[in-house]
Parts: sequence; structure tokens; C-alpha cells
Amino acid sequence: MNDQNKTKLLLVDDQVLFTMSLKTFLENYAQDIEVVGAARNGQEAIQVAQETCPDVVLMDIYMPVMNGVEATKQLKALMPSVQVIVLSTYDEDEYIQDALANGASGYLLKDISPTELIAAIRALRGGVVQVSPQVLARLFQRMYKDEGTKTTEIGKKFEWFETLTPREKEIFGLIAIGMDNDGIATKLKICEQTVRNHVSAIYAKLDVHDRFEIIQLANQLKYQ
Repeated sequence: MNDQNKTKLLLVDDQVLFTMSLKTFLENYAQDIEVVGAARNGQEAIQVAQETCPDVVLMDIYMPVMNGVEATKQLKALMPSVQVIVLSTYDEDEYIQDALANGASGYLLKDISPTELIAAIRALRGGVVQVSPQVLARLFQRMYKDEGTKTTEIGKKFEWFETLTPREKEIFGLIAIGMDNDGIATKLKICEQTVRNHVSAIYAKLDVHDRFEIIQLANQLKYQ
């Protein structure tokens, strides 16, 4: 593949073994992604980024010298076109909010599979915000009170959301926070076949084909 068509990637993590393992995997299984550098803390990341001009930075949060949130903020100020995906073990609200508020284009947890990570990097280049389902669950839960879905304000902003019935909106939200059909059936106290019927209706109304596209739409609800 022509090097100009490759996504240039900078890895930032204080765990050197993790970084080396990820670099090796990407080199072997993602020919369209080139790891152009690695850094062990946020301060070093800013320096290496200026030297290597990456397209995407995979940024850890908790690091010595300078953490990932501050590094993301400074990096976006210096190099606005660089896209930052936080890749962290932490899913606390404070970290998520701070990272996204300071310019991160996504927040993924380290339990993501390597193939999912590759797909996320590729999707990011296409303008799709990347958020792990577990993280999205926290973001979405702020739109609920007492475990009841609040859909009025959402519906005002997104006409496509109003095409769903109240039950479909509820199931949409549960899909978006990572629940499978069995989990949804248990939570709503309905049979799994009924859930499948509602999911099929949601797919048809929103012209989507899988749960990943539902999560993408849910991202829109968060970021608008």
C-alpha cells in the first residue's frame, strides 16, 4: 500500500510492553496503519507528535509527568487536525468528560479486542466518533432518571428518533448501552422474540443494519 494512503498512528502509554505488543499486532494485521512513534507520557507525546505528524494518537489517561487529558488539550491546540482516541482502563465519568471536553475524538477501553481497535481507527478517519459501549452507557445514563427513558428532549433535536414508538425508543437506548437481546428481554420483562421484532423494526425505520450503527446514532445524540 502507498504510504500516503496509510493512517499514521502515535501510541502513548507508560506501559512499554503494552505499547510494543500493540505496535507488533498493528504492523502484522493492519497494512493501512503505520505506527510512526511511541511515547511514555503526555509531555513526550506532544514532542513526538510534532516530529512525526500522526493522523491519529492513541492516548492513555493516567501517566506520569503529564496525563492524557492535559496532553490531548495541548496537542489539539498545537495540531488541530490530529485526532485523539483515548485508550484507557478507566471508565469513570470524570475521565470521560474531561477527555471528550478537551478534544478527544473517542474514548475506548483497553478490554477492546485488537480487531475492534483497528476498525475503530479506520472508522475515525471517516469521521465517526468512537466510544466503547461501556463508556457510552455512562453517557446515555445521564439521559435517564429512575431508570426511565427521557426521550422528549432527544426527539426535539432528532426527527428520526421520533419515528420510533415509545417501546422502540426504550430498546434503542438499551442497545446503545451495550445490552444484547436477552438482557433487554430480562430488563423489560418481555420475551426475546418480541425484542427481536422490535429490533428489526428499529433497523428498518432508521435504515441501519447492526448494533454498531445504533451506537453511532447514539453518539450523535450525545455530541449534538
